[in-house]
Amino acid sequence: MQIQSGTLWPAILRQTEHALRCGALRPIETTQAQIEEGGVSFLIRQVSSLALKDEARQTPKLDAGTFNPFLPYDPDLFVADISDTHVALLNKFNVIDHHLLIVTRSFKSQETLLDLTDFAALVTCMAEFDGLGFYNGGVEAGASQPHKHLQIVPLPLGESGPSVPMESVLESACMEGPIGTVPGLPFRHACAHLELAPAASKHAAHAAFDCYHALLEAVGVQAIEVNGELHPSAPYNLLVAPRWMLLVPRSSERVERVSVNALGFAGSLFVRDAAQMDVIKRLGPMTVLRRVAVCADE
Repeated sequence: MQIQSGTLWPAILRQTEHALRCGALRPIETTQAQIEEGGVSFLIRQVSSLALKDEARQTPKLDAGTFNPFLPYDPDLFVADISDTHVALLNKFNVIDHHLLIVTRSFKSQETLLDLTDFAALVTCMAEFDGLGFYNGGVEAGASQPHKHLQIVPLPLGESGPSVPMESVLESACMEGPIGTVPGLPFRHACAHLELAPAASKHAAHAAFDCYHALLEAVGVQAIEVNGELHPSAPYNLLVAPRWMLLVPRSSERVERVSVNALGFAGSLFVRDAAQMDVIKRLGPMTVLRRVAVCADE
């Protein structure tokens, strides 16, 4: 079972229209601001006051410990069968239009390491449209669901500047062989150049998978066995763009109520209200990232 080339983006558009019409898709309306720091023009999305009222009125209170929105998934959010192991779903409460989830068919824990089938599914989707793939490796890395899922958002993330805000400093990476670090990033991380083939291929999936393991090793995150499964020794965020990959170990999920997931390290942050926006303005977005990551010298 493999998705046909050229069919994913039309399926996303078609299913988005259907899901909006029937109410299965509930976009979160935001206003946008930019904050410059450390050579990065951070994009900050803030939930509109009207959206907050709607969310409070409509969003059911669910026990994350027992509710799994992916088993079974809502058929109104189903986009495509990617492979024998993964399906593509729309993100129900999306902040970014056409936000896609790449979900394992059977339950796998979000706490486990990514495997080759995960990268095969990701690469297949990234061959279909210009997007940024990401993974929140554990609760402290911003994972909100325990069922394993990667995510893709279309590029560009903002209306101006680099396609991904963080690319403005990634260009200055100091490479030691295939792996490098960025002088301007004040937290532990590792990055690599990546050339994903225009068409999905086994070679591209293997290359991305090997790159992922090299990045894990570079930041000191090891594979440990937990109940017969391979888990990372620390939470982390992974970003996969068509031309690069970035991995950042995490120390905490939030700073002063501001939650940060992988997109924060792409230069895109999300806040729920004016008070959280004030936190980012007061600390600076790079300091927010530093405080939820691991100090570079630790």
